[in-house]
Amino acid sequence: MEIEITNNYEKACEAWRLKFLKMDHQQLLEKLPEIKPEEGYLTLKLFGQKFGIHSETGKIISLENSLAADRNNQLIIYTLLWYASPQAVLKNKWVPFRELKGASPFTTAFEKHVLVPFAQIFSGQTEKLSMACIALGGVKLPHSDAGCQIKAFECMPMQFLFWDGDDEFPAQANILFDDSATDFIHVESTVTIAVEGVQRLAAAAGIEIKDALY
Repeated sequence: MEIEITNNYEKACEAWRLKFLKMDHQQLLEKLPEIKPEEGYLTLKLFGQKFGIHSETGKIISLENSLAADRNNQLIIYTLLWYASPQAVLKNKWVPFRELKGASPFTTAFEKHVLVPFAQIFSGQTEKLSMACIALGGVKLPHSDAGCQIKAFECMPMQFLFWDGDDEFPAQANILFDDSATDFIHVESTVTIAVEGVQRLAAAAGIEIKDALY
């Protein structure tokens, strides 16, 4: 079963790679100004990590270590390039996942498999979460015990909010998106991005995630 899932991811990445090769790369630069042409690559940052999409092969590598990007990161980047609308602009209107366009069918799963684990991972670890936010280039927010705003992509800021629990109530968490998020990327990809954000925060905090998210 595990091999089948892996193969499906590999097939998806290969399909997106071929789509990228057919895209108008100049148009990509125009609709997503955060993309920069550098030495044969189109480069951009995901949660502060710099990636390069090779202009001729379409393969994506981390420019920090020259290794192939993992499949989740590849899929996130490819779908941004494909779905971003030339008319998309940040609205500076923060909304929970359920209010994003097209999110309704995924809301229950998002809350169960992203928000609940996010809260559980950092229960009793408020200080570590605050430090992890800063390590990822985030800006602290005042309206939670450990809240911060982090850029997934330059065009996609996110707010990770956390309230620690006590003897009566368990820890709670939420993730807010700019209302424009689904103008830049497919709504299902926002779920993957949220998972990636939680995983990177946990890694920066030195906390091991025992069970896979989503």
